[in-house]
Amino acid sequence: MSATQAQPAAVGTTNRSSAMQVSIDVPRQDAQALARAWGLHDDEWTRYQQLMQGPLGLASPQLDPLSALGIEARSDAERRHYAELQVQFEVRRVQKELRYQQAYDAAWKQLYPTLQPVNLHAPATDTAASADVPGRLAVFVKDGCAACDDRVRALQAQGSTFDVYMVGSRQDDGLIRQWAQHAGVDPARVRARTITLNHDAGRWLSIGGQGDLPAIVREVDGQWQRQ
Repeated sequence: MSATQAQPAAVGTTNRSSAMQVSIDVPRQDAQALARAWGLHDDEWTRYQQLMQGPLGLASPQLDPLSALGIEARSDAERRHYAELQVQFEVRRVQKELRYQQAYDAAWKQLYPTLQPVNLHAPATDTAASADVPGRLAVFVKDGCAACDDRVRALQAQGSTFDVYMVGSRQDDGLIRQWAQHAGVDPARVRARTITLNHDAGRWLSIGGQGDLPAIVREVDGQWQRQ
C-alpha cells in the first residue's frame, strides 16, 4: 500500500467566504452534492475541506470526510455523531455490495453454469500455495489490541500465509504500517505477499463477522468459518 502525497490547495486572499476558499476547485453546487452524499451540511463540508488543507490532510490525504471530522471532533457529542454517521454509511455501502455480489453470482450461474464463479470479495490468493488449500486465512485485527498482535506473531512464526484486515483503520495507510511494525510483521513476507496488509473497509461486516478481535476466518465452500 502506498499513500499518495497531496499538497494543500492554495487559498485566495480576497475577502470571500471560507466555503469558497476551501472549495476553490469544486463548484459550489458540486460541493453541496458531495456534502449531501456523506450526510453532511454545507458548514460541515467546509470544515472537512479546511481540515484536509492542514496537518491532517498532509498526514492522511485519503481520509474520508466522516473520519476526518470525527478525528478532529470538538466535543464528545460531535465525535459520537460522526461515528454514528460513518456506521450508517458503511452499512449502506456493504448492503449494496452484497446485493451486487448476489446479482453477479446469479448472472454467472445463468451465463456460465459449468464454470467456477469468481468471488468479488475473496482475499488475495497466494500463487505459491498448494492447489488443495481450500482458502487463504483472513485475520481481522484492530489497533491497540495486544491479543491481535500476539495472534499475528504466532501465525507468522508458524509460517502461515494470511491476509490481515485492520478494522477501524479509516483508510489510513500509515496506521497499518505503524501497527505492522509494532506487531513485528516481516517486511520481506509482505513484499512476497505471503502476508498482505489491508484496510477492512467494511469487509468484517460484509461476511457477518461478530465477536471480539482478533478473528481468523477461512472461506470453505462459499462460507466463512471462524478458525
